[in-house]
Amino acid sequence: MAYLKVATVALASALALAGCASHSQTGAGVGALAGGVIGSSIGGNGAGGVVGAVAGAMVGGIIGSEIGRDLDRRDRELAREAEYDALERGRSGRARIWRNSSNGNYGEIVPSRPYRRGDHDCRDYEHTVYIGGRPETMRGTACRNPDGTWRSA
Repeated sequence: MAYLKVATVALASALALAGCASHSQTGAGVGALAGGVIGSSIGGNGAGGVVGAVAGAMVGGIIGSEIGRDLDRRDRELAREAEYDALERGRSGRARIWRNSSNGNYGEIVPSRPYRRGDHDCRDYEHTVYIGGRPETMRGTACRNPDGTWRSA
């Protein structure tokens, strides 16, 4: 039942993003949906599934973008975990690095200083992925939900 709620929230969010996004942004919104579903399945049921879905939705922007075409499942999992860790515990301006030893792909997430947006703590971040040695960069903003999870803003 919790999985259904998470999937419903992720679908509604992706549709809302797609409704007001340009064509190039729509891929990121659809990727956020896919990332949320992937994150939820990795995180399992209960609180872990919700955290996994939210973190998956954040990195889902990468999955739906040009960058995501060359990432495998393990790349996405490592990127999702690193992104969540960077937002949760990362020092401003310090890279949190992930590396997939099986294919050589790696990336780094650099969070900015936390700030308040209304009632939410937010952070901007830059996520650079190196695929075959070529860097691809995505910038985003994430805000903390009242339950402690993060969402793309």
